[in-house]
Amino acid sequence: MKLTAARLDVLVWSSIYGGLLAAVVGFALARNGETYGTGVVVAGAVLVAIGVVLIWVRSRLAEP
Repeated sequence: MKLTAARLDVLVWSSIYGGLLAAVVGFALARNGETYGTGVVVAGAVLVAIGVVLIWVRSRLAEP
């Protein structure tokens, strides 16, 4: 399976938007006193960071 620009774009935006959604849900959980809310926020932040790195990878990808 070759990683094309279109597949990479799907990975980028899925990880960024999914990470932001997870962070918002984590903040809501933490605000309501759930102890695992902070972990969900951290997981969301990691997903956003992965998306940012994938943007950099996409910028270095040679156009077909």
